[in-house]
Amino acid sequence: MAGDGLKWDGLLKWSLAHADGTRPPRNLSEEDKKWFMEAMQAQTVDVVKRMKEITSVMKTPEDVLEAQGVKPEDIVEMLDELQEHVESIDMANDLHSIGGLVPLLGYLKNSDSGIRAKAADVVTTIVQNNPRSQQLVMEASGLEPLMSNFTLDPDLAVRTKALGAISSLIRNNKAGIAAFRLANGYAGLRDALGSDNVRFQRKALNLIQYLLKENNLDCNIVTELGLPRLMVHLVSSDDSNVREAALGGLLELARDRTSGSSTVLAEEDKLKQILENRIENISSMSAEDLGAAREERQLVDSLWSTCYNEPSSLREKGLMVLPGEEAPQPPPDVAGKIFEPPLRAWAASKQLQKGGSNSAEDKKQAKPLLLGPGPVGSSLSSNQEQQNPN
Repeated sequence: MAGDGLKWDGLLKWSLAHADGTRPPRNLSEEDKKWFMEAMQAQTVDVVKRMKEITSVMKTPEDVLEAQGVKPEDIVEMLDELQEHVESIDMANDLHSIGGLVPLLGYLKNSDSGIRAKAADVVTTIVQNNPRSQQLVMEASGLEPLMSNFTLDPDLAVRTKALGAISSLIRNNKAGIAAFRLANGYAGLRDALGSDNVRFQRKALNLIQYLLKENNLDCNIVTELGLPRLMVHLVSSDDSNVREAALGGLLELARDRTSGSSTVLAEEDKLKQILENRIENISSMSAEDLGAAREERQLVDSLWSTCYNEPSSLREKGLMVLPGEEAPQPPPDVAGKIFEPPLRAWAASKQLQKGGSNSAEDKKQAKPLLLGPGPVGSSLSSNQEQQNPN
């Protein structure tokens, strides 16, 4: 709004005039204090109030929104704002309290693919490293539409976003992992590995590696469904992240001594050939590329040693430790890095230590509400004015 710009200009000029270093500091008059507080309050928004407004829009039937001129792009933009608010664990948990979680999950079934994808993206943010919200989403049957979108949606972007949300929802969530198995989730992961989309493949591989680390009994399921062969194929991917994730998952299978999957891999001639090809490719890399491929070098060597009980030729060629590098550490936890963003993980640990918190979220700049009560066909701006006269 033009008026908002003028207020910010006024605040800037006022601040510079009172702190330009050319005069000694002075106490503000009551009039200055009043003007400053009014100007600041005009540029801030009550986050909980704003989330309630967004919730009211999400609860409005789709045909009513269409009749009032609200487009799918408007809803996606609104969900993008909601995602910013629920970055805070407190606000993520409050979304359920104000009635917004269920309608958000309802957007996973929306007729517009962009809305379905964005809704899954918001769910990912809500449940990531947040046990309370994971529980709330499970209790609201949120896994079902996510699984449906992941396995059946015709739009690949929707399937990929749904898989990301599922990964965050079931991480460190035993009930979620069990429900994922019962929903035939591994079959969906097999289909994802067979797609041509590297992002979809990478998310599936990271989830497979995490699940295998959590429970080696799942190695039986993975082997029976034929996932190892697909993973072996992806070791030759042109995408380095896909290669590393595939190697990490195969390494978990190779380390399992209970399901026979390690024997299956060791006897897989194609795996040995592909690893030899990777070693040859690594050997021909430039010094810069070798440095970037450090994780892949470690994974290739560890997988070779685990399957064939001997060090790989990377060691003979002196390619395991380059000049300036430290000695090899345990193979990198590729999946762990994906699922554990450090800032959110830290916030989650603080939340668990406190046993829950209702502290207010920092206020952010207000954005116009998309919908307000008004006659069908009226403009969005007039609806907003009717609902928010102040």
